[in-house]
Amino acid sequence: MSPSTTGRLLRPDEAASRRRIRQYAVPRWMIEQATDRRLAGDWRGALTAALVDPAFDLDQVAGQYGAETAAALAEDLRHLAPDLLRWHLPRLLGGRTTLDTARVVVLARYRDADPDERKGTTPYLHVVTPPMIDGPQRLTLRFEPVGAEQRPGTFGRTVEDWRRARHLWDARRTGELLERCGGSAERAPFFHPDATPVAEDRLPAADPGPGDPAARAEWLTLAHQRGGTAEGLTAAGHEFVPTAPETSRWYRSDPVALLAQLELNHARLEPEVRRLVAEDLGERHLVRVGWRTFALLVPKPDGGLRVSVIDQDQADGAPILPEALWRRLPDLDLLREGGITADRLHPLVRAALFPALAASADAGPPGPTPPEPVRVRCRGEWHEVGFRPDGLLRMPHSDEEQQRERAMRAFGGAVAGCFAVEQTWSSGSGRLPRGLTDQRRELFLRAQHGDTPGVLAMLDAGTDPRVRDASGRTLLHVLNLLDHEALLPRLLAAGLDLEACDSRDRTPLYVAVNDLGSRALVEALIAAGARLDPVDRSELSLAQIVRRYKRTDLAFLRERVQAEHPDLGADWWDEWMDEQEEYWAEQDGEDEDE
Repeated sequence: MSPSTTGRLLRPDEAASRRRIRQYAVPRWMIEQATDRRLAGDWRGALTAALVDPAFDLDQVAGQYGAETAAALAEDLRHLAPDLLRWHLPRLLGGRTTLDTARVVVLARYRDADPDERKGTTPYLHVVTPPMIDGPQRLTLRFEPVGAEQRPGTFGRTVEDWRRARHLWDARRTGELLERCGGSAERAPFFHPDATPVAEDRLPAADPGPGDPAARAEWLTLAHQRGGTAEGLTAAGHEFVPTAPETSRWYRSDPVALLAQLELNHARLEPEVRRLVAEDLGERHLVRVGWRTFALLVPKPDGGLRVSVIDQDQADGAPILPEALWRRLPDLDLLREGGITADRLHPLVRAALFPALAASADAGPPGPTPPEPVRVRCRGEWHEVGFRPDGLLRMPHSDEEQQRERAMRAFGGAVAGCFAVEQTWSSGSGRLPRGLTDQRRELFLRAQHGDTPGVLAMLDAGTDPRVRDASGRTLLHVLNLLDHEALLPRLLAAGLDLEACDSRDRTPLYVAVNDLGSRALVEALIAAGARLDPVDRSELSLAQIVRRYKRTDLAFLRERVQAEHPDLGADWWDEWMDEQEEYWAEQDGEDEDE
C-alpha cells in the first residue's frame, strides 16, 4: 500500500530522523556483541557493548535492600537486552537522531507499593539518558529511588514508566510486541506474517470489530489518516471534546492541532488506560501535547475514553501515560512509509512482528556504506571524483593542475568543479555532490552514536579523514563521542590539525572539555600537543569552562590554564560566576539554619 493515497503517517523530517536512527543509533555490531554477552550470562558485558554504564553493585544492593531484592534484580539483569532498550528509547527528532535528554526510564520495581511508604524511598531499576543534545550517547543504569515520584509508584513528566512495557527491554517478553502494537496473534497491522504488505484492496473498508485486532488497527489508522485525530478517536469509540482549555495566560491552545502532533495508537489507547486503572493507578491519565497542555484520558462507564485538552493547572496530579503505551510503533510506520525494510529491524523486533519471516544472517541495521565515486561537472565535462587507497580525494587532474588551483585559492581566487568539491570536503563550507554528502552524513552520524567500529570501517574503506561537517568539525572534534584510543593516533598520522576551529571557534580540546569528553581524552589531546589557550566566540577559556560545568575531574586543567594564561577569558563571566556562587552559598546557609 502507498501511504500517499491516504495521507502521510510521519512528517518528512521525522520520517528521515527515524530512518537514520534505525540505521545508525544501534549498529549491528552492538546488537551482536550485546546479545552474545547476554546469552552467555554476562549482563555487565552486554551493558558495556551497548554503551550503558551501570551505577550500582549487586552486593551493595543486597546489603541495603536485602538478598531477595538483589536476587530479583540479578534475574532481570540477565534478561535485560540493552541494545533493544536503546532501540526503543525516546528521541528528540525534529531532524535529530539523538536521545531525548535527561529522561528517566523506569524499568522495574521489586516490591509492591506500600500506601504508608514515603515517596522517594523505594529503589527502582531505571536508565538515565544523556544530559546534552549532541553529547555522548552513553546511558546510565541505576538502582535507587527516583526523585520524580509524585506518590509511591507514580511519576512526573520527566519520567517514562516502562514497568508495564517489558516487551521493550526484557528479552523474555519481546513476543508481546505484536499484541501491544495492535496486531493479532498471527500478524502485525498492514502486513502479512512474512512482512509482505497487505494489498490496498484487502484493507478493511468498514470497522471489522474487535474479533480481528490487526484489521481493526488498520481501520482505525486509516480513519485517522483520512480525517485526522478527531475522526480516528471517534472511530475507536472515544468521545473527543474539542473545547480549548480554560486559561488566563497569554496563549491559547487548539485541541485538534495539538492532538494532530501525536502518533496515537487508537487500537491500544483504551486497553492501556484501563489496564492502569485496574491497577489502581488513577482514574484519569495524561498525555503531554504542548508546552503547558495535556490530553486528559478518562474511561467512560459504557466503553471508550473521554479525550479533552487541559491546561497543566487542571491536571491535579493525574499520572502521565508513558509514550510507549499510547504511541504507534515507529517501526511499523517506517515500514509502511518505505523508510526501512523488515530485514533491517532489530532482530528481536523482527522476530516478534513477523514470525513467518525466514531468519537471515544479514538481518539487522546495515553496516557502513563503502565510498563510491561521484560525477562532478568540471570545466564543461563530467569528471569522476572518488577516494584513493590512502583516503584522499582522487580527481582526474594532474599534480600541476592541482597545485595551480590551490595557489589560486590561496590568493582568493574562485575555484569550481572538482577543486570546489575538494575544498568543501576539507572545509565544511559549500555544496557537495549528493553521494559525498551522504558519505559525510553517515560518517558523522556514526560518530554521534559512538560507533567507533563503523567510523574505522569507513576510514578503512577509503573515506578521506580530512572531512569537516557543515559546522566545521573535524573527526578530532567528535572524539568525545568515540573511543579516542583507537582513533586519535590514526587521525594525527593522517595530518589532522589539533588547533583546527569549528564554526564556533572551538578546538578539539575545547570541545572535549565543554561536551563531556573524558579526562583520558583531555589528557591524550594535551599530550599530543594541543594548546591550552583557546577561547570560543563567547570568549570563555578552558579554565572557565571547567568551572562552568563543575568538572572536578579536570581541576588539574583549570589550575594549569590559570597558571600559564592568568588573563585569558572574559572578565565579566568570572564576576557573574562569583555572584552566582555567593548567592547559592547564602541560600544553603539559610537552609541549614532552618
